[in-house]
Amino acid sequence: MSKVKRTETNSFRTAVENTPDITTCYQVGLRGLGTYSQKVQLSDNSKCSGSVDIDACTTTKYPQSNRWDYGLCYKEKVYFMEVHTANTGEVSTVIRKLQWLKDWLNREAPEINKLKATEQTPYVWVQTNGFHILKTSKQYRDAVQAGILPIAKLILK
Repeated sequence: MSKVKRTETNSFRTAVENTPDITTCYQVGLRGLGTYSQKVQLSDNSKCSGSVDIDACTTTKYPQSNRWDYGLCYKEKVYFMEVHTANTGEVSTVIRKLQWLKDWLNREAPEINKLKATEQTPYVWVQTNGFHILKTSKQYRDAVQAGILPIAKLILK
């Protein structure tokens, strides 16, 4: 009697491969984040369905755009992570990147868009070198309003 090999479907990988801008960019686990994988803490690494370096994969098509950095799938939900300096002068840049991502997901990556996390914000700004945004500044309020206040590390339970 032969054993039938059970194959699990990876909806994230399928969605990435069906997105022309990033069709060849799927990476196993957190590999798509490169050295920034250390900025993510997962309670169960086996629940990570993969990742993609959105920025690197879309540079050629959108060379002048403020592109978002990464997407990763954990427990069948996609989170989008921007690793960026968290200072007052960079808030508007990250907000532009967030708008680019939302537009790109709606226009170019609808399958990935359907998988985004809903129980918490799927858009995460992970700071490099500390938090340097004045809490009394307009930029701080803009970041809060955009739902994109920087954090030190993305922790997913």
